Amino acid sequence: MEKGFVFLDEVLPGIRWDAKYATWDNFTGKPVNGYEVNRIVGTNELAATLRVAQEQAAVLGYGLLLWDGYRPQRAVNRFLQWSEEPEDGRTKSKHYPKINRSEMIQKGYVATQSSHSRGSAIDLTLYRADTGDLVPMGGDFDLMDVISHHGAKGITKAESKNRRLLRSIMESSGFNSYDCEWWHYTLKNEPYPNTYFDFPISMVKKP
Repeated sequence: MEKGFVFLDEVLPGIRWDAKYATWDNFTGKPVNGYEVNRIVGTNELAATLRVAQEQAAVLGYGLLLWDGYRPQRAVNRFLQWSEEPEDGRTKSKHYPKINRSEMIQKGYVATQSSHSRGSAIDLTLYRADTGDLVPMGGDFDLMDVISHHGAKGITKAESKNRRLLRSIMESSGFNSYDCEWWHYTLKNEPYPNTYFDFPISMVKKP
């Protein structure tokens, strides 16, 4: 772990997470380079701002579930490599049903340099504190489709309201939203705005 980064679950009591890129449940269909454990990492500043969002959500009866935080550059490189590989159809229906994988970069769903690699971006959703159920948002994480955009048509009024609620919580806490993905937020005041890190997410400590 680089200095200035933490495992978010260690500093945000009660946070839930499911590090999708450490599992087989992601658009590449297998664990991604650099994700060696199912944990989510971020900068100290990201953690502090997420704590504000977590507290705001709790007052309203919700909790936060995290899908991704810091992303090693080697994982981004793997995404780019994967986008150029022949289509095998394994994850297309779930993650990119209406586009070709080669279009992901052009359409803004995959970046050659990701804000995640700077350590201050987060992918997340809300869950109900009373039941633990995820709040309906009108589309799953990493659905690369216009229905994932803020203000998208084709989802219910309740789903639109839930997206606006998440956006309100995050923006008032100190994050910027991303037009193409309702789940993606970046810290307004990043500590490393020009640095793209590549250390793996691992339980092994640096010597």
